[in-house]
Amino acid sequence: MNKLVNDNLNETRNTLVKEIISLSDAQFNSKPDMNKWSIAQVCHHLVLVEEASIKAITWGLKEMDRPQKERKNVDLILLDRTKKIKAPKIVEPDVEPLEVQQVIDLLKDSRNKLMNFLSTLEDISILAEKSVKHPALGELSLDQWIEQIYLHEQRHIEQIKELKSLLDARH
Repeated sequence: MNKLVNDNLNETRNTLVKEIISLSDAQFNSKPDMNKWSIAQVCHHLVLVEEASIKAITWGLKEMDRPQKERKNVDLILLDRTKKIKAPKIVEPDVEPLEVQQVIDLLKDSRNKLMNFLSTLEDISILAEKSVKHPALGELSLDQWIEQIYLHEQRHIEQIKELKSLLDARH
């Protein structure tokens, strides 16, 4: 795997864990209002997106060649939080309360699945040659599917910071 992508995956995940590790379970599950997700739900969503991305990439590798269209500026799309992106049903989080440690374990598990999956690929250059439709980003090369995992996570880290400041304001 490309070192930069690998570093970005690790760095972003470490930042995420640092943001949530000191929260109480009550803070973690607190919702600023009924129409917003709790920090626990945001994190659960990230786990679901990572797992769905592995499935999409796996599926894309089995497909007959679908030539990659032009590469997208995934970072510009995902990091622009002025544009709301509705989560597809498949990656909507549970409404049940979750414990911080439980979610950290889920995050670790989904990342291990991703890294183990990527380590099974004999030639990762194939990822740039095939593509699969992403629900929010359209046709995306498989290597950009990997990129969107950490960019999407960075987007939600900013959301988590906002949610934490709302929690602080209420106390």
